Amino acid sequence: MAMDSGPGRGQMVSQINVTPLVDVMLVLLVIFMVTAPIIQQGVEVTLPSVKAEALPGKEEQFVVSITKDSQIYLNDTKLSADELTDKLKAIGNERPDRQVYIRADDQVPYGQVIRTMAAIKAAGIENVGMVTEMPAGGTDTPAK
Repeated sequence: MAMDSGPGRGQMVSQINVTPLVDVMLVLLVIFMVTAPIIQQGVEVTLPSVKAEALPGKEEQFVVSITKDSQIYLNDTKLSADELTDKLKAIGNERPDRQVYIRADDQVPYGQVIRTMAAIKAAGIENVGMVTEMPAGGTDTPAK
């Protein structure tokens, strides 16, 4: 057994042992790697259809309509996707908090609706709503 006979013999060594810290961090990393895919999946639900009153509008509403043959209208004016973006940019510059509603025929391909929504977002309008119809008949209770 070798003895240390140099200066500073018997003094405390002030070093931090990082091995337990690394062990804990690796365990946490493994836990997050295992649970992350589970959290991202979500739960599939079927939402109820209810009768609800329309939201009160205080000012002129901008409605982008897409017809069955994929023609785009802003209120009653027929426009292309580029013209729509330019027109909504002017509207967005005036009032950035402006809301735009999309009214698409149920026969319009999903991609066309998404391209129109992208044109609206490219104009700087962040508040985009979708217009739907109330279910026919039924005894659903009003939403509160």
